Amino acid sequence: MPRPKVPVEQQVGPAKNGIGREEPLWLAFASAVVALLASFATVGSTIPLFNIYRAQDGFNSADISLTVVAYSVGTLGTLLVMGRLSNHAGRRPVSIASLAFLIAGTLTLLNVHHIGILVAGRLLMGLGAGLASSSLTSYIVDAAPVKPAWLASVASSQTVMLGLALGAVASGALVQFGPWPRELVYIVDISFLLLAAVMITVSPETVTRTAGGWRSLRPSVRLPVGVRHLLPVAAAVFLATWATGAFYQAFVPALVQDQLRTSSPLVLGLVFAAYMGSSALGAPIGGRFTAAGAQRIGMVGFLVGWIGLITAIATGALPLFIVATVLAGAGQGIAISAATGALLHGGTSAERAPILAVVYLISYSGATVPSIISAQLSGAFPLPQIALGYSGLALLATMFTALSRTTPAQPR
Repeated sequence: MPRPKVPVEQQVGPAKNGIGREEPLWLAFASAVVALLASFATVGSTIPLFNIYRAQDGFNSADISLTVVAYSVGTLGTLLVMGRLSNHAGRRPVSIASLAFLIAGTLTLLNVHHIGILVAGRLLMGLGAGLASSSLTSYIVDAAPVKPAWLASVASSQTVMLGLALGAVASGALVQFGPWPRELVYIVDISFLLLAAVMITVSPETVTRTAGGWRSLRPSVRLPVGVRHLLPVAAAVFLATWATGAFYQAFVPALVQDQLRTSSPLVLGLVFAAYMGSSALGAPIGGRFTAAGAQRIGMVGFLVGWIGLITAIATGALPLFIVATVLAGAGQGIAISAATGALLHGGTSAERAPILAVVYLISYSGATVPSIISAQLSGAFPLPQIALGYSGLALLATMFTALSRTTPAQPR
C-alpha cells in the first residue's frame, strides 16, 4: 500500500543552515540521547529512596503506588495535549520545556516529609517525562543515522530503560554511601538536566516550525492507516511490560525488604536496574529476527522471567529474583523494540511524534490502571498475591502475541 501523501506544511526534513545546506545531525542525535537518558535517570533515581520514605515518614505501599499513578497521569495528560506540539513548535524548545518540568519536580523532592509533596514532585516529573517521551524520542528518530536501520527504534525506546536503570543504581549508591541521602541524588539530577538543556540549545533543529501549534493541543490519538493493524499486538506488549515496570516502582521496594530480607538502597537500585538495564541490552537482539518473531520471542522470555519472579518471592531467594528480573527485562527489551520499530516503519517524518505519543499513551496506561487497582487491593491482599496478578497479565499478553497472525513489514 502506498504511503498517504503528506501536506507540504506537515513535512519534516533535515535541519538547514543559513545557506540551505544540510547541517550534520550527529550533535542533535547525541544531545537528544543524552537528554532522554538524563530525563529518565532522574525519574529512576527516586526508586531507592522509597524505602527511606517508608521507614522515616510512614509511607506505605498504597502511598507509593499513588505516586506511580501521579507520575503516569502527568505523563498521560501531557502526551494527550502536547504529543504533537514539537511538530509545530520544533523539537528543541519542547525538549527544553520537558527538562524544565523535570527540574521543577526534582526541586520539589528535595524536601519530602509528606506524601503530598512526593505526589506533587512525581506529577511534575510525569509532565516532563511526557514531553520528553514525544519530543526527545522524535528528535532521536529525526537525527539518527540511516544505518544501522534498527538504531532509531532501539535508541528511542531503550534509552528510556537505560536511563531508569542508571538513575536507580547511581541513586542507590549515593543514598547508601554518600552524604545527605535524601538530597544529594536530586542535586546530581539537576546538574545533568541542566547540562542536557545546554546541549539541546546548541544542537540543530530537525523540523521547520509551522502554524497550527495551538490546534495541536487539542487531544488527538491517531495512527497512520498503514500501521493500524499492528496496534493490537503492540498494545499487548506495551501494556504488560509497562505494568511490570510500574510494579517494580510501587511494590518491589517493599518486596525486597519484606520478602527478600534486605533493606540496602543499593541492592534495591540494582534490582530495579537489572530489569530496566537488561531491557536496553536485550533490545538489539530483536534485530536478528523479524518484527513479529522478535515480539513473540521477547514476550515468551518475559513470561518465563515472571515465572521465576513468582518462584523467588515464594521461596525468598534474592539471587533467583535477580536472575528472573534480568530475563524478564531482556524479553521486554526485545518485544518493545520490535513493536516500536514496526509502528515507526510505516509512518512519515511528520507522523513520528503522533506515533510515539500513541506508543507512550498505551504504555503509561499500562502503568497507571494496574497501579490504581493494586493500590486499592494492597490493603486486603499480601504483596505476593499482588505479584501473582501482574504475572497473570503477562501470561495473557504473551498468549495474545504468540497467537497473532500479524506480520509487520521489515525496515529497509
